[in-house]
Amino acid sequence: MGQVFNKIQGKDWREKQIRKITDKVYTKLINQSERVSPTLTFEDLYIGVLLVFNDLNKRLPGPHFDPPSKDEVRAIIEECDMNLDGEINSEEFVKFIKRLTENTFITVSQGLILTLVVAPTVALATKRATEGVPGVGKVVQKIPNSIYASLITMAIVMFQKSQLDSDY
Repeated sequence: MGQVFNKIQGKDWREKQIRKITDKVYTKLINQSERVSPTLTFEDLYIGVLLVFNDLNKRLPGPHFDPPSKDEVRAIIEECDMNLDGEINSEEFVKFIKRLTENTFITVSQGLILTLVVAPTVALATKRATEGVPGVGKVVQKIPNSIYASLITMAIVMFQKSQLDSDY
């Protein structure tokens, strides 16, 4: 599944999306913080997690994802706090969010695969349904099934991609 997703989006797509989201959220948190050091405390980090999940839920197709609990965040901090100072710097934040969202992108990949399987079936069903419509039916009948299904599938994938890329 991931291979198909990588072919359509490019191998670095997930990395780029995570980096865009993390850079945006990290910068926002640091700018709002009154701290001298460019690191995030646990409370800052949890606010960042909520912002990231809010962003993901707005941008990714499929089900909405619940943010982790504070206890789950504490457990992942221990894995990602490389310098063991109890705070998270920019690179640790990226690693943290990657770790936190790894299953999210698997779910999105599965949704894309479902789209690639379901869309052609729906396209052919709508083609058959519109063949009897006066005016439109004759035009639809002239389009080969494989081309019609491919066009509809590509339109759906491009629509999903445009939704993901908006605001980034």
